Parts: sequence; C-alpha cells; structure tokens
Amino acid sequence: MLILLQAPAWSNNKADADANRVLRVCADPNNLPFSNQAGQGFENRLAELLGQTLGEKVEYTWWAQRRGFLRETLNAGRCDVVMGLPSNDTMALTTQPYYRSSYVLVYRTDRDYGIRSLDDPKLKHLRIGVHLIGDNSPPPAIALARRGITDNVVGYSIYGDYREANPPLKLVKAVAHGDIDVAIVWGPMAGYFAKLEPVALIIAPLANSTQGELPFVFSISLGVRKGDEGMKTRLNAALTRQRDAIRALLDAYHVPQAEGPQKTSALGL
Repeated sequence: MLILLQAPAWSNNKADADANRVLRVCADPNNLPFSNQAGQGFENRLAELLGQTLGEKVEYTWWAQRRGFLRETLNAGRCDVVMGLPSNDTMALTTQPYYRSSYVLVYRTDRDYGIRSLDDPKLKHLRIGVHLIGDNSPPPAIALARRGITDNVVGYSIYGDYREANPPLKLVKAVAHGDIDVAIVWGPMAGYFAKLEPVALIIAPLANSTQGELPFVFSISLGVRKGDEGMKTRLNAALTRQRDAIRALLDAYHVPQAEGPQKTSALGL
C-alpha cells in the first residue's frame, strides 16, 4: 500500500517538473525582423517553435544587441540561448546553421540600375547608404572603400534611437523616399523592410568574391555558452526536426536565402 501511495506522488512531481521546464532566451526588444518585445520577429517565432519541440516554455531576458551583448547576457548566465549568431562566433558555442543569407543591394525598381556587383561603375556616381555598427563598418562598406568609393557613401546607424521602433528601417526607407539611390543591407533586414514600403524595391544579393575579398554571405546559428554541449545537442536535434517549418518561417519573413558551404568570417553585425 505504501508503494501504491508513493507512485502517483512521484508521477505528479515529474509532470510538474516537465511543465516547469524553461528555455531561457536573451533577445533584443526592438530589432525587427529578428525580435521585439511583442514577439513579432522571426527569431521570436523560432524560439517558440523550438520551445514546443523541446517541451519547454520560452522566457526572455531583453537586452539591446550592442557591443558586449553576449558578455552581459548569455555568458553572464542571464539566459541559455541566443537565437541568431554567426556560425563562427568565438564568444559562444554555436549550433548547426539554420539559415544562410547575404548582404544585398537595394534600389527602386523604377530606377532600373541593373546593379548586381560592387564592381559596377555606376556605383561611383550614385548615393549609397550603408549601416554603421558602432565604430565598425560592415564588409560591403569596407569593400567600397577599397574601390575608392567613399565620398558618395552615407552612413546610417543600425542602432538608432531606441525610443523609435525598428531603427534599421531608416536605411531601406531612405531608398524608397529617394534620399539615397542604393542601400547595402544585411539580407533579412532588406527582405522584411522592403515589403513594408509603398514603392517596389529590387533586392540583389551580393555573392562572395572569388578574389579573397571580405565575404558577404554568412551562415547563422543559435548560440549557447561554451561547454554546454548538452544544450547544443538538444537544439541541433530540434533544428533538424523542424527544418521544413524553419524554412517556411524564413520565407514568410522574406529572408533571402543563400546556398553553399558555411563561411567562417565575422558578420560585422
């Protein structure tokens, strides 16, 4: 009789423990199309999908994704996973990539520039907008400088004013409004924000150069703390299981998808 009384208690405790399992995520509260505090970004949706797959409830620590983000969040123990990191990030242990994208050129369809490469001579005579990341420039901006294209380049802070929604949107909106002629934008931002504009915009992916130049195409993974091989293994299994759903999610957010092997250089974002 004692055994019969103990068995249900053990089962209830286990069920309670399973119900209380949590996937702790650190994310930016104002960084669409990736994440925001309302849960509208594709990384929010991915976190929920992975949480359901793992049988865990998603809980967030919100933190602006700026310099020191990983140090102050994941590596400080405030969470167990960060949703979108370059696959080669050296400050975290990264999972298998769940998408691969590129920097892209963005310009109005009615301008019909036909530009597909940074080597196009038309770029020397057009107003070009690029995102600036703190004191750093992304690879395409550096590539332009190496081509002597600097005087006609306009920098837009990727951080902006956090009192306003979606700071990175300003660069794409500048193209739509005609303030600049061409923008060079990280693909997921370009694909998402271009669909919000009332004018048609062309998005032309930049392929990696065969001349050993800085790469424009990058693989993106989830990040966990170094040494947390168990979490990495569980997340990899969930990513594999939900591969088709993740692809559909990325398509729904108009994320340009690049094919090919993983590149092991820094994204600059």
